[in-house]
This record gives sequence, C-alpha cells and structure tokens, in this order.
Amino acid sequence: MKRKIYNTILKWKEESNGKTALLIEGARRVGKSYIVEQFAKENYKSYILIDFSKVSKEVIELFDNYLDNLNYLFTYLSEYYGIKLYERESLFIFDEIQFCPRSRGAIKHLVADGRYDYIETGSLISIKKNVKDILRRNYKNESYGF
Repeated sequence: MKRKIYNTILKWKEESNGKTALLIEGARRVGKSYIVEQFAKENYKSYILIDFSKVSKEVIELFDNYLDNLNYLFTYLSEYYGIKLYERESLFIFDEIQFCPRSRGAIKHLVADGRYDYIETGSLISIKKNVKDILRRNYKNESYGF
C-alpha cells in the first residue's frame, strides 16, 4: 500500500543526510505507522520501532536517565529489541511519540550524534497536549528552560 507520503519520506532521507528527524503527525488510524515501517524495511539495513503506547516503563526511563550516555542507550535498545544497529544505515521509529515527551525532547541530541536516522509519528492533538515536559529538565530540584 503505497501512499503519497512515501515519496515525501524518501525525499527527507535523501536530503537530510541524517541532520534532521522527521515528524509525521496526523489523525489517528490513518496508516502513519504502517507506511513508516514499510519505508524502513525498504530503505534501511535495520530499524527499531518503539511504540510508546505499549512500551515498557524500562524503555521510557532510558530517555530520562541515559541521554548523557548514548552508547549505553543504543546498546540497550539494540539488545532489548534484538536488532543489530548499523551507523548511517539504521532507523529509529518513535511511534506514538506523544506518550513519551522526553523522547521528543531527546531528538535534537540523537540527531546531533549522527549515527542513525529518526522518524517520529503521533496524533497531532495528543502531541500538542503532551509537550509540556520537552523544554524542562530538572537538575537537583531546579528547572531550566532551553
């Protein structure tokens, strides 16, 4: 099932060179996750799909605790999902991103690292409702906005 968006995703992959993540937002149950996973299968050596609507608390906590140690984060996710990662040839799909605002905030750090590509999917209304924690990070009970 090819959709118009497939060509848009392909253009993003060709033009971004790993320098940007792609956010696909829209109504629920219209095929966002399906088309992104098909794209991953056809255009990457490997991919990890993290569905934040049903992922374990353990995985969500990785984004709270290990953004300062991306080697650990990637190794853990690779082992947890049983998927070998290849630099510049693997994709992370953050599905239902609205359920893990910290992963949304982590995107800029992950992209800056440059090892892998990232596509986020989510419901537009839910994303806007669940972004309050993206810009806040606590350090010893103090909040700093970025």
